[in-house]
Amino acid sequence: MALTGIALVTGGAGFIGSHIASALTTNGARVRIIDDLSTGYRENLDEIGGEIDFIHGSLADDNALRRALEDVELVFHEAAIPSVPRSVEDPRQTHVASVDSTFSLLLAAKEKGVRRLVYAASSSAYGDKPTLPKVEDMLPEPLSPYAVAKLVGEYYAQVFTRVYGLETLSLRYFNVFGPRQDPSSQYSGVISRFIGDLLSNRRPVIYGDGEQSRDFTYIDNVVDANLRAAETTKGIGQIINVANGERITLNELFKELKELTGRQGVEVDYQQPRAGDVTHSLADISRAREFLGFEPKIDLRAGLQLTMDWWKKSRFAQTDS
Repeated sequence: MALTGIALVTGGAGFIGSHIASALTTNGARVRIIDDLSTGYRENLDEIGGEIDFIHGSLADDNALRRALEDVELVFHEAAIPSVPRSVEDPRQTHVASVDSTFSLLLAAKEKGVRRLVYAASSSAYGDKPTLPKVEDMLPEPLSPYAVAKLVGEYYAQVFTRVYGLETLSLRYFNVFGPRQDPSSQYSGVISRFIGDLLSNRRPVIYGDGEQSRDFTYIDNVVDANLRAAETTKGIGQIINVANGERITLNELFKELKELTGRQGVEVDYQQPRAGDVTHSLADISRAREFLGFEPKIDLRAGLQLTMDWWKKSRFAQTDS
């Protein structure tokens, strides 16, 4: 990647951020990470593989933020508290981590002369509209504080492009999964929790009847979309879905994982639906194809296998054994 300056990854010790940092170092970029390790892990930094400049700090700390942005040309903004349930329990924390921090980052990036910021937006902004697939120009109907916070970040990014000339692209992620996603947290993605429970012979929990569907997206596809967003000349100031463009119900997903893990005897623990969860999610990825030249390279089953192979060798499996 041809950069004259540094690429900053906020939340770079987290699941998605650490994968983006890994890809950047592989491509020869100079990489800096800022992370307060509230939801990220130092172990993820160890897996990046290249040389990075790590700042242990929060975007809410003005001194740490300005130090992080020194000589930065490109920002990948992944820092957040990535959980709908947690945002329902503690909306203030989610607001501070996502809305206040995103605004502070955009303002400082403008003042520091950053060229482009790629923002990690969320498909939760669409809410529970029955219309499928989800298209970027649909009116948002967020159902949770997390969804609202992520949506506000999109609006701020667009305003900073239109008013101040800071190049931004907002990538609406759909249910990202893969290696380094923490299965031990009750707020983690459903795939990592299913794999962890199945390989430990525990009954996975599904909130609702399991017929809700999701467009699960393997992490490598998301990283590819981010790298393309960093270099494209199209779609500046736009919102872009990043997904596989296919959906599967949680019941079908659980059946698939039982086959992959060989744990056919494990059954689901169905519990009451959670506030803020949507019923169905499916992305139209036409805009990603048009603006980014994006095409998913790893399908769901291949991604599930790769995730499970990693999990068996990870610290999470060692903790459970």
